[in-house]
Amino acid sequence: MNQLELMQELSIKNNTKIVLLVIDGLGGVPMEPGGPTELEAACTPNLDALAARSACGLSLPVSPGITPGSGPGHLALFGYDPLQYEIGRGVLEALGIGFDLQPNDVAARGNFCTVDADGLITDRRAGRISTEEGTKRVELLRSIQLPGVQTFVEPVKEYRFVLVLRGEGLSGEVHDTDPQQTGVAPRPAVAYSPAAERTAELANRWIAEAARILADHPPANMLTLRGFAMDPNLPKFSEVYKLRAAAVAVYPMYKGVSRLVGMEVLPVDGDAPADEFETVRQHWDEYDFFFVHIKKTDSTGEDGNFDAKAHVIETVDEALPALLNLEPDVLVVTGDHSTPALLKSHSWHPLPILLSARTGRADPVTTFGETACLGGSLGHIRHVDIMPLAMAHALRLTKYGA
Repeated sequence: MNQLELMQELSIKNNTKIVLLVIDGLGGVPMEPGGPTELEAACTPNLDALAARSACGLSLPVSPGITPGSGPGHLALFGYDPLQYEIGRGVLEALGIGFDLQPNDVAARGNFCTVDADGLITDRRAGRISTEEGTKRVELLRSIQLPGVQTFVEPVKEYRFVLVLRGEGLSGEVHDTDPQQTGVAPRPAVAYSPAAERTAELANRWIAEAARILADHPPANMLTLRGFAMDPNLPKFSEVYKLRAAAVAVYPMYKGVSRLVGMEVLPVDGDAPADEFETVRQHWDEYDFFFVHIKKTDSTGEDGNFDAKAHVIETVDEALPALLNLEPDVLVVTGDHSTPALLKSHSWHPLPILLSARTGRADPVTTFGETACLGGSLGHIRHVDIMPLAMAHALRLTKYGA
């Protein structure tokens, strides 16, 4: 019996409310030895006061030393072991924009990028072009036809798009073309199983034609593809935990991972933390579980902007009373992974976590930060442990065994 099966066996319904607040890329490291992390540098009186009456600790997304993508990080937060339930970014992006993904479709997440005269990547995100500029280039790419398959290209946000191939005999077992570094050329699509050879060949034909079309459209004059995948048909969150679950997110990918596990995605009027918390308030009586996602901590970390990331955390803290006023029975605050501005990328560092519940015990931690949470009563846990703890504190699990 795996953990999801155990949760499905033990979970019960009641009237308690759970909120999982995910501050994307929350964890950081000091820019200088002995200095603060972004979270520690931020002014967070509300998070600190919450930590003082909560159980705190550090949570590991996958396992020691493993840097997770956003998909594995979120699946783990929802209780799905990312080493057992693998999913590519393409499916998450496609579902995130509401694309009608079919069982035999292969989806890949695309990034427009900038290459120089030698074909070497100088900017992996094409200067973070606007969604309007990205959409213009998507329109150009829709003219590409491939033999024996239907091809769909859809804009996502800014420099991101989705490529979907539809037809028989396709496979998602194709390596990324994104080298995830500058100064090198995009990689070819390479199959890692014989079943995916045709898919890789089709992807390379599409990329070659796309490169020709984009050559005269800098800064987005090339592209990379990553996260080739098919819908894995995961167990549904509501069936596992017996919760009416809603997702409140602004960016498509996080709507996608929510739809992947069967959550209902709620529309948000605005993109600030206060707007997302207001959405929770408006739908408070309709659901038992709210997944609330804050994105810009991650993007500012990837930009290497320490001060901007700290400021985003401060906007979350400033808006937090609106969420606290709803008096959830359980409130968990953490991130999906660390994104230190020092590294300008995701990292393997454990995440600070706090769990506030009426059934909980406060510990000596009085501020919400990486160093302080080292001394918390939760100790070092894994992301997949969070949902069982939240369910237990919400009195939604029966006893195991006689």
